[in-house]
Amino acid sequence: MVSPYVRRRRLAAELIQLREEHGYSTVRLATTVRMSRQRISQLQNGHVRPADDEIARILDVLRVGERRREQIMSIARDARERGWWEKFRDEMGPQQALYADLEAGARSIAEYHLTLLPGLLQIPEFTEVRARANRGIRPEAFDPTRALEARAVRQRILDRADGPSYEVIIDELAIRRPAAPPGVTRAQLLHLARMGRERRKVTIRVLPLPAALPGYVVPKSAFFTYRFPDPKDPTVVAVDTDGEDLVLTTPAQTGHYVDLYQRLQQAALDPTSSLDLLAAAAEDLSDHAGSRP
Repeated sequence: MVSPYVRRRRLAAELIQLREEHGYSTVRLATTVRMSRQRISQLQNGHVRPADDEIARILDVLRVGERRREQIMSIARDARERGWWEKFRDEMGPQQALYADLEAGARSIAEYHLTLLPGLLQIPEFTEVRARANRGIRPEAFDPTRALEARAVRQRILDRADGPSYEVIIDELAIRRPAAPPGVTRAQLLHLARMGRERRKVTIRVLPLPAALPGYVVPKSAFFTYRFPDPKDPTVVAVDTDGEDLVLTTPAQTGHYVDLYQRLQQAALDPTSSLDLLAAAAEDLSDHAGSRP
């Protein structure tokens, strides 16, 4: 599986490069291939699924050689794919659908969580609490039950033999601040510690509250970085917001977050100490948790 979103961005970059190599403006290209300027702009922005015939017409006009032509047509076919998440986009929430798309083709995922625990490692009880608590800006068709089912499907990517490596840095604030009832939170923290010990491709680090990042840089929000098998596909950074998440794909945009993540790694605890902290935090809740709900 590839990420259709990422392939649309890759196709957009390829089309812009080809157009510029041949000295065409967007207006001239649109006129020559008999397409609207708006449609050409949408393709160059990666906002729409391409049709084979329109990409072929563009490549004909630009006299693209056979080898490069086949490569670009292959990218276009990938960009047109529809993953399982498309059918349930409104019910599961567009934000979660976007992450399912990015995760689908990723070679590696690296996440920093400021106030909440990582979705790919959440237990169903914790996910259900969060789905019902964080209403945010959601479609009318949003269904917490469907969101819970979709989260479970997304989590299977970590079970795949060809699945991505997954590293997450969790700010201690997300561990200490209650985001669910004590019993659920305790079970969730123990699950994180167990996953970190048992899953070879899962690495969990905790950023202690007193830790100072190199240069005293302070993260303002959670963010997630995705890298893909094809080195020409863009590295993608998604920045968490209360509304529609910000998705960055150019090196000028993503470079800041790649550097910031490296600083977070330097300041965070090593994996063994991090898992010990998670287990200890779970035990701190034992007097309040009683039995697991």
